[in-house]
Order: sequence, then C-alpha cells, then structure tokens
Amino acid sequence: MKLSKALVLALTAVSISAVAGEALVKKAEKAGLKPIPKEASEVLKLIDNPANPLTKEKVELGKKLYFDPRLSKSGLISCNTCHNLAIGGDDNVPVATGHKWRANPHHLNSPTVYNSVFNQKQFWDGRSPDLEDQATGPIQAPPEMDMKAENAVKVVTSIPEYKEAFAKVFPGEKVTIKTIGKAIGAFERTLITPSRYDDYLNGDEKALSKEEKEGLRTFIQVGCASCHNGVGLGGTMAPFPAVGKYKYADLGDFKGDKNGMVKVPTLRNILETAPYFHNGATYDIKEAIAIMGETQLGKKLSKKEIDSIAKFFEALEGRKPKIELPILPAETAATPKPDLN
Repeated sequence: MKLSKALVLALTAVSISAVAGEALVKKAEKAGLKPIPKEASEVLKLIDNPANPLTKEKVELGKKLYFDPRLSKSGLISCNTCHNLAIGGDDNVPVATGHKWRANPHHLNSPTVYNSVFNQKQFWDGRSPDLEDQATGPIQAPPEMDMKAENAVKVVTSIPEYKEAFAKVFPGEKVTIKTIGKAIGAFERTLITPSRYDDYLNGDEKALSKEEKEGLRTFIQVGCASCHNGVGLGGTMAPFPAVGKYKYADLGDFKGDKNGMVKVPTLRNILETAPYFHNGATYDIKEAIAIMGETQLGKKLSKKEIDSIAKFFEALEGRKPKIELPILPAETAATPKPDLN
C-alpha cells in the first residue's frame, strides 16, 4: 500500500518526537535525576526506615501527634502550624514564627515537609540525620514550640488513648521524646507527592508539555541538576553561596554549617512553597532562579532560560496524599496545662 506524503511526514514527526523524548529522559538520568517509582513496593524501599519500620498504626499515631498543639508550651502550636499540609507543607511566610509570636532568631524559613523523606540531611545546616530525629527539635526549641521534653512525655502519658497506642506501636519501649519523634517521623515519611515530572521519567511521553520538556532540558543544560538531583531534586548539602555573592546575605545571620554548607531545598512543589531561600528572601520564583544562576553557577541566565526553567517547575506540582484531619484523644486532669508565658 502506498502511503500519502502527508502521512509519511506525520509518521516521521512522531518518530522524531519519540526519539527526542527518549534522549531527554536519558539526559535526565545521566544528570542524576530520578523519579518517584510507580511501584508501591519500590516506593516503600525509598521511604521506609529499617530502624523505625512503617506500620499503619505507627503512621496513624504519628499523624495525631503531628496535628496535636498540646505538644507545645502554649497549647496552640503543632507541627502543622509551620508545615501546613494544606498549603504546600510549609507556612508561606519569610521566617518561621513560634512561641509568643517570636520569629526564628536567625531568620530561617520553614522548609516544606512534603518529600522531606528524600533529604539526606534535615534542617538547613544538616545537623539531623533523619525525620525521626528532626521531629524532636522543634518541639523543644524555645523559638518554636518551646516544650520541655519531659512535659511532652507528660502530655502523651496523661492521655489513655495515647498510652495505649504507644504500647502497641512501640512494645517494650518507654514513652520518651525519641519515641514521640519516631511516631511523627513515620507519618512524615508518607508525605510524598509524585508529579507529572515523575510520570514523564517513568515513561509517559505525554505527561509534560513541549514547553515543560524544553524547560527540563534547559534546567539540565545550565547546570541546575548539579545540586538539585536525585529523587528529591535536592536534599544534599552544598556550599551557599558557591561562586557568586548572595544579594540577600544580610537577611539573618545564618551561614550554614561549620563548613559553610547549606541543605539544598527540594524543588518539588516549588511554586507552592514561596518565599524562597533559607532566609525567605523573595516570593518571586524567577528572581530566585536568576540568583541561583549567579551565586551557584556563576552565570547570568537569560530571560529565555529563566522563563523556560520556571515553566518546567509547573510540572513539579505533585499529587498530595489525602490527609483526613484526626480527632485527637481527650486530655485528662493530669495533662499539663497551656502556658502562654
């Protein structure tokens, strides 16, 4: 059968497009970009902690504690206050604000909790190795929840439903600030948000638009993927600033860890997690991209490059897990009372 010239051209275009798409996926893989797997079993391998294995009961307990403001001195602040699961997993304000309306003394911004399981280190200075350890920090920090560890334990052990849940989830273990952190950390491990970007890298050629694919190509070509890579598109430690001056360096006094290293923030859901940088310096994603080019890559990115990368970021908006607000167990006469001082 003789094919028409138009049909031949159409089939050729499709073939070229498929080859180009395959080439871009390979380029992404070579740059160290990895998708959240499609298979649940493979996802579990990524998010589970052998030292704190996930169970349905443990995750449910952790969820209740995550939303429980009684773990704060004032009785008003929960983990969800600064890491609000309804608005991108952070608080959308420049500086984390805690007990007595105090701002973080170093002018540090609250990072998103979504996909934080993919971070190699937690906190901006990377001082915490995992989510379980990290979860205990804000509870006790004076500028955040300002709750002494022993009082957090008193809250939990004064509530029969919590005592029963801890005994079931952590048999043979005493309730401590560490076991509270283990429960909250288990819940946080489940907060992952696969996106169209993942669908594309997993083989769905149509998951991204032509412009988003070009943005991914630009993202790789200019060097963004040198730090924003892996499954988390971030989460490792890197010098900041690396090669250029950071124009907002005087906003707060944070300089990273002892070696000047700062945790690379995830780019997943990036358009939902403004303001940007460790000190929440700007709400403008295109300004943030331009600054990263200058400080980290030593490049003045063109408007076309910046617009293209910003377009790619649209594909990073993830599908959020459905979180049903838990009904918290009733306190008792022995439960520590709120203290607003």
